[in-house]
Amino acid sequence: MQQFTSVAINQRQAGMSMSNVSHPAVEGLVNLEVPLAGLSHCHGGIISQLQAFSELPAAAAKLRKAAANMLALFQFAVYGHHADEENELFPAVLRSAAKGEEAERIQSMVQSLTAEHREIESRWKKLEPLVKAAAGPSDLDPKSIQDLVQRYMAHALFEEQQFLPIAKAILSRTGHAGLECGRVDAPGPTR
Repeated sequence: MQQFTSVAINQRQAGMSMSNVSHPAVEGLVNLEVPLAGLSHCHGGIISQLQAFSELPAAAAKLRKAAANMLALFQFAVYGHHADEENELFPAVLRSAAKGEEAERIQSMVQSLTAEHREIESRWKKLEPLVKAAAGPSDLDPKSIQDLVQRYMAHALFEEQQFLPIAKAILSRTGHAGLECGRVDAPGPTR
């Protein structure tokens, strides 16, 4: 909790609040026209983003599997396929083609296909280190992610069910029902 408090204090000192933060992930989360309802709406948006985040370990595992499959595909299939065509199929078709126009057409196609093989292999060589990294182990800890999501959901539920109703009653009673969220100069306790 201390970490969140110091972040909030630093944001306030810098003049930051949800009311002046601009980022696609938070756009539309707070409605400053209805401050308390806006905060409640904000919880829904945050929870939605956190639930999507909780799916990250499964998505990362799917990515690792796809990357490993692609590494195997090139290692065991693509290179061998290209070699089979270039060493067996292409020479056999060239030897069997009728002299003249057909042989010239086949020769042109074989040269083009062989050049495409090299181009594809070259493109793969550039991607291969990145794919190897994606296929490797992940530092994502699913339990830590789930703990964060569950902790925030419990936090939001407490605010929604316990704090916001009391806050609404207190602010209405003290004439601050229209209090803008995130303002640094918000009034202190009334006695």
